[in-house]
Amino acid sequence: MLQCMQLTLAHVGGKGAAKVGYEALVLEYLKRCSAYADCRAEAFRSEAALLTWLGRLKGRTAPVAVMLDERGKQMSSAALAQWLGARRDEGTQQIVFAVGPADGWSEAARAQGGLLLSLGPMTLAHALAALVMAEQIYRALTILAGHPYHRQ
Repeated sequence: MLQCMQLTLAHVGGKGAAKVGYEALVLEYLKRCSAYADCRAEAFRSEAALLTWLGRLKGRTAPVAVMLDERGKQMSSAALAQWLGARRDEGTQQIVFAVGPADGWSEAARAQGGLLLSLGPMTLAHALAALVMAEQIYRALTILAGHPYHRQ
């Protein structure tokens, strides 16, 4: 179990009417995740606000920021689960999966990331990227727990 870890799905940007449906689905996946880890969502108006918040996070270990970025590493669901399990085994307390601003992350933000992660070569709307990431976090947690969700 990852109960000792806190997982946050953060995004930069406002709430448009089109995002409301996606937001409900993201929250549903994060609710499902609660059986395996402490999971939450955070929204920020700007990249600077998110980076300031990251800098304020306290814990026994430094938080790990996973920045979703088109230039990042692509992983299979199983590889993401393996990566998450390795962070757990290292004693990491907080992981933040962050969907960036419309123009992408600045160089400074990318430098702060513990991992640059790409969801694939296609460009996705930010709300859709957040939903895909929420589902992949849930999938990774179920893989680590040996739950059959991944094989269904």
